[in-house]
Amino acid sequence: MNKNKYSKKMVGSGEEMLKVSPDAAGIDIGSKEHYVAVPADRCQEPVRAFGCFTPDLHKMAKWLKSCAVKTVAMESTGVYWVPVVQVLEQYGFNVKLVDARQTKNVPGRKTDVLDCQWIQRLHSYGLLQAAFIPDKEIRVLRSYWRHRDELVKSCARQIHLMQKALEQMNIQLHKVLSDISGLSGMRIIRMITKGDHDPHRLASLAHGSVKASKEMIAAALLGDYHREHLFALTQAVELYDIYQEKLLKCDAEIESYMNSLNSKKDPDQLGPRPGSKRRKNQPHFDLTSHLYRITGVDLTRIDGIDSMTAQTVISECGFDMSRFPTIKHFTSWLALCPNNQITGGKVRKRGTKKVKNRAADALRISAMTLHSSKTALGAYYRRMRTRLGAPKAITATAHKLARIIYNMLKHGNDYADRGQEYYEKQYKDRVIKSLKRRARELGMCLVSTETGEFVS
Repeated sequence: MNKNKYSKKMVGSGEEMLKVSPDAAGIDIGSKEHYVAVPADRCQEPVRAFGCFTPDLHKMAKWLKSCAVKTVAMESTGVYWVPVVQVLEQYGFNVKLVDARQTKNVPGRKTDVLDCQWIQRLHSYGLLQAAFIPDKEIRVLRSYWRHRDELVKSCARQIHLMQKALEQMNIQLHKVLSDISGLSGMRIIRMITKGDHDPHRLASLAHGSVKASKEMIAAALLGDYHREHLFALTQAVELYDIYQEKLLKCDAEIESYMNSLNSKKDPDQLGPRPGSKRRKNQPHFDLTSHLYRITGVDLTRIDGIDSMTAQTVISECGFDMSRFPTIKHFTSWLALCPNNQITGGKVRKRGTKKVKNRAADALRISAMTLHSSKTALGAYYRRMRTRLGAPKAITATAHKLARIIYNMLKHGNDYADRGQEYYEKQYKDRVIKSLKRRARELGMCLVSTETGEFVS
């Protein structure tokens, strides 16, 4: 294909602006072809198209090297950018992944050629802000953990199909068992798929800790065992077992990879922890000890944060907080801080940014678990819920959890809860201090209703 036609459609030179990165290139990522633009003085054909095959990506990198390019910018288009970044990093390029909203072109001039030139031009003038990309070792851990999350969701899907089949046969097992995928529930369901439909014999399989009586369980197991629904139930159980087997292998792979990561502390220093028994969907290994070893801090000491939440945060952002200059940068990346849009000195729009962030979602779920916690974080959540309502209180508490995690990972500090009483006293002191300042401004003073004395 003749590429000379690309040079005829160059955007304006804009030499009046100062170039911050003169050795910059821009790539317009596509599913079949990647369009690459370099400075016009580096090559007779400053815009070229490369295929998506691995040899094409290496050819692209070698061409950029021949053009003396040092830094490359590209849009985060789907997952098509992943192999491009991996190959370019092998050749030593400084790769910047940018949000597509930053690279919007002038309306009416939308082509792949113009897009890559526009990205190159913006990048050379320093007008693009790079998105956060974790270190390579964290990206590997993130891929494993995200895949595990998909396996857990697949298991949940099969449980829903089991529930649907049971409901269609009017088997009200979920009315007498809190979880049909638990020990008692799966015993009964497996016997049903094997052809045993006697309610009393099935009820005898329930564990002794089940609160419902055997008679009530037997009554719930009286139903219409239709062949088509039994077939659907059997296949759901078989797929559930397959996903559980894959989940076990995935946990073994995650544990093997985490063993290869550098240690900061000896996990034996962690000490005994209550409630170490494995719960459903938790990893089949001691995740807390591994996290303590590679991070140097025990994030599970934070109220509302368990090992899986901590792992989600670590796998998404890593444990090197130097990538975020300040704590505000970290909470902004999580989209847990206000995004006030101000025009003409007035706030036109409030609220947080609408982004998809797995770490932020995990922190929000942790915040919701603090609604009845007798801790300082629990007291904070309840106070914010009273003031702002539940949705904003959840975001505010998740923001506080993010700040605690940032400080622990950056400075290596341990977290110690000071208790609900300490927080309420501290909040009361702040309110009194504010009231005293307000009273002085109005030429008044505060009087205690208990003692009748002036509050100084």
